Amino acid sequence: MRAFTGESKLNRNGLIVVVVVLVIFVVAGGVLIAKSIGGGGKQVTYDVTVSGNSMTPSAMSAKQGDTVTINMTGDKVEEVHLHVYDIMFQLGPGQTVSHTFKADKTCGPCDIEIEATSTGIGGLTVKP
Repeated sequence: MRAFTGESKLNRNGLIVVVVVLVIFVVAGGVLIAKSIGGGGKQVTYDVTVSGNSMTPSAMSAKQGDTVTINMTGDKVEEVHLHVYDIMFQLGPGQTVSHTFKADKTCGPCDIEIEATSTGIGGLTVKP
C-alpha cells in the first residue's frame, strides 16, 4: 500500500476543483443556450407608421408562441394586409389600428402589403 502524501492530496483537491468549475461552466452555458433558442411566449409590441408606399419599421420579428401586438398608424385611408396571419389593418389619416395575435405560424417573412395596389411595404419574421 502506498501512503498519501501532502502533495498527492493537493493534486486530488486541485482536480476536484477543476471538475466542479467545468461542471458549473457547462451547466451555465447550457442554460444560456436554451434561453437563446427556446420557444416564444413573450409579449412583443411594434409601433408601425405607414406613409406613402413605405412602412417604418419595415422589418419585425417574433418567436413562435409570442403574443404580438402591432399598432399601425397611416397617413391616408387604405387597407394594409399581414399575409399568413390574414390580418387587415383598416387605416385612416392619423388613426392607429391595433391587432394582437398569437404567433402560431412560422414565416420568414410574412409579407405586409398595401392591399389595393399589392405593394409590399414590410414583413414579420416568426422563427420557431
